Amino acid sequence: MIRHLLLMRFNAEISHQQLAIIQHGFESLEHSIEGVSGVEWGENNSPEGKNQGYTHSVIMNFRDETIRQAYLDHPEHTKVKALFRPYLEDIVVFDYSPQGDVE
Repeated sequence: MIRHLLLMRFNAEISHQQLAIIQHGFESLEHSIEGVSGVEWGENNSPEGKNQGYTHSVIMNFRDETIRQAYLDHPEHTKVKALFRPYLEDIVVFDYSPQGDVE
């Protein structure tokens, strides 16, 4: 499994309605791309103040490397990118394969 983590910082012009549309777009990927699961959308609520302006996150799982590669050019992924890129100031993309417990 590959976990795909996005941290996003949006510009001031984005509305609550547009954020809801973007959230729905990300969440729909679980149902429209075979092998994508566990899609979560979240807004920063940490009291630590260390988010460096990143306000929203997405976490999703890819079953394997083949699914990740298919996702990158998938038409549904392209549609979601078109929803959020006009409002995006910055994004961090971090993929990893979860490791077992370390003792």
